[in-house]
Amino acid sequence: MAAYRRINITLPEETIRLIDRVARKGDRSFLISEAVQRYVTSVGKTRLRRLLKEGALRQAGRDLKLAQEWCSLDDTPCRDTQD
Repeated sequence: MAAYRRINITLPEETIRLIDRVARKGDRSFLISEAVQRYVTSVGKTRLRRLLKEGALRQAGRDLKLAQEWCSLDDTPCRDTQD
């Protein structure tokens, strides 16, 4: 069973109106919890994509060199790897 803790937060009036438009009576906490979890998941995925892309770009030269070296060891012709 999940532990719950009461906190006090301050939100803009417009945000509260939005919450009240989509949340049923008494479900504000559930809606906010779901929204925070989805946001954190989304930010985490975006951050992971960015880190993976940065790593791939950083290692692109090394990877190209390795691919070219392996192609020279194989009997099959290698296509241009700089497409």
